[in-house]
Amino acid sequence: MNSVPRHKVFVSYHHANDQKYRDAFDRLFAGHDGIIVPKSVQMGDIGQGLKTDTIRQKIRDEYLRDSTVTVVLIGAETWKRKHVDWEIASSIRDTEYNPRSGLLGILLPTYPFPSPNKYNHFTIPPRLYDNIKCGFASIHLWSDDPAKVAGWIDDAYKRRKTVTPDNSCVAYANNRTGDRWT
Repeated sequence: MNSVPRHKVFVSYHHANDQKYRDAFDRLFAGHDGIIVPKSVQMGDIGQGLKTDTIRQKIRDEYLRDSTVTVVLIGAETWKRKHVDWEIASSIRDTEYNPRSGLLGILLPTYPFPSPNKYNHFTIPPRLYDNIKCGFASIHLWSDDPAKVAGWIDDAYKRRKTVTPDNSCVAYANNRTGDRWT
């Protein structure tokens, strides 16, 4: 793994459902010479009473500012979370002070696969799906192999400068419900 450059990785996920996989993601790279520097918003980091625009700005300016790749851990209900949508949207924006990050999704073992190793695009975050379609993002099955995951991260990092992301999806105003988005 020494040939893969080090990246600052922001991890977006459904906190209530998928914390154990977020922790496993950190452990995956423990002891590998800091091949990644994991970052994410933790429960309670951002006050509940803040306005939506303030929350989005805090996510971008305080948590995503120096990250280079955003990894979305996709479980059964990740697509429903407004904060996941906002984190993806903020990470793929290229601004004067915050350059765009690479983007990839990792399907967790808890993801409800409709058939073996196939995902239903209506049950992953829609903004991530738009970026998979345009070639800016990639999607992978969970792996316990740090070299493989580091390779995915490095590929996402390289794509961020060569492919234009699609950030046209309307931002979530609230968390969603149901069994799929439309």
